[in-house]
Amino acid sequence: MSGSVVVLLIILIFVAIFIIKGLRIVPQAETMVIERLGKYHKTLSSGVNIIVPIFDRPREIEWKFVQVLPDGRTIVRRERTTKIDLRETVYDFPRQNVITRDNVVIEINALLYFQITDPVKAVYEIANLPDAIEKLTQTTLRNVIGEMDLDETLSSRDVINRKLRAILDEATDKWGVKINRVELQDINPPQDIRDAMEKQMRAERDRRARILEAEGFREAEIKRAEGTRQAKILAAQGEAEAIATVAKAIGDSKGDPTQYLIAMRYLETLKEMVSGKGDKVVFLPYEATGILSSLGGIKEMLQQRKIT
Repeated sequence: MSGSVVVLLIILIFVAIFIIKGLRIVPQAETMVIERLGKYHKTLSSGVNIIVPIFDRPREIEWKFVQVLPDGRTIVRRERTTKIDLRETVYDFPRQNVITRDNVVIEINALLYFQITDPVKAVYEIANLPDAIEKLTQTTLRNVIGEMDLDETLSSRDVINRKLRAILDEATDKWGVKINRVELQDINPPQDIRDAMEKQMRAERDRRARILEAEGFREAEIKRAEGTRQAKILAAQGEAEAIATVAKAIGDSKGDPTQYLIAMRYLETLKEMVSGKGDKVVFLPYEATGILSSLGGIKEMLQQRKIT
């Protein structure tokens, strides 16, 4: 083989390597930051890109990947990569102890959803973006919870989430990061606090049950009294109609309808008096002679009615 052929082969191999090294295929929703001679040159978009080997090289960043194993264990992997993921990323931060304003230590587990909007800032404005976001979230969470009481913390998750998102979004804007959402997964007070809260809730439920029972009894008594009142009103109306009927029956005769009513009352009273047991002595009241006159009044009314 002649020397010219060897040189040609070397040139071809060098060109092939140059072309291979100069081609960069970037997947969708990812990007690369390219430096030329150590200085920022350009940002590659998705698809096929061409760079100048030797002079151009992708800038590496440190990234953290969280992997959940089938047995439930979580593994955190750290590696250096040249590709920057532009999709929304979720970070499940480890549990941490936070002190409330009333000095209660609670355990909180938070989720953070963020997205890189400016890859250049994410590379050059912060040394380690994942760790910076994690530490910022933890310190911000301590500050927010430290301004709230335990009861307020347990009942104001949405308020805490909004406060965290607003503070973190403003702080990470210079890093080219957008905080989309912050979620508190668990808020766990100490065991003795949970026991006291359970007793308090049980007592509150019992109190409400007693109040409802008392209100039901009161309503029943009111309805019963209302029914009795209505019954008496109807009875009185019926008696008034009876008097009117008697008065109409005797017309303009000399009989008096009141004599009829008095006689009926005496008869009812006499019935109750004589309805006792056989071992009791029944005394007729002195006024019982009025019954005879009342009966006479009834007889007189009937006679007058026949005559008419």
